[in-house]
Amino acid sequence: MTKSNLQYIDAPGGRLVVMPEREFEALRSAAEMANDVAAYDRAKERLEKGEDELIPFEVTERLLTGENPVRVWREFREMTAQRLAEVAGISSGYLSQIESGRRDGTLTTMRALANALGVTLDDLSPPDDPASGVN
Repeated sequence: MTKSNLQYIDAPGGRLVVMPEREFEALRSAAEMANDVAAYDRAKERLEKGEDELIPFEVTERLLTGENPVRVWREFREMTAQRLAEVAGISSGYLSQIESGRRDGTLTTMRALANALGVTLDDLSPPDDPASGVN
C-alpha cells in the first residue's frame, strides 16, 4: 500500500482514512492472522505449563455420543472404578450406579469425582442433546 492510495478526511471525531477495498481486506486478513497466532501461542504456553491438556479425539467422540462422562474420564485417566470411588470418598457401588445412569450423583459427589479425575464439574455433565433444542 502506498500513501498515494490513501485519502484523508478530517472529521469531528478524528481523522478518517479512505483506502481501496483490496488493501483494507489485506489489512483485515493480516490482523486476523495475528490474532490467530496470539491465540495459538497462548494455548501452547498453557500446555507447556500444564494448565491445559490435549484430549484425544476418541475421548471427545465418546463424550459427544452420550457415553457417561464419569466413565469416559475415569478410563482416560486409567483409573479403576475402585480407585476412583476411593479417591472421591464414595462407595464403588454408588460409582457404578452413576456410571450406568441408574442414579444421579449429588452435587457434592460430582464435585468429588471431578476433583479426583482432574476435570471441571462441567466436564462431567452430559453434552446438550441437539434434538432437544436446549443449549
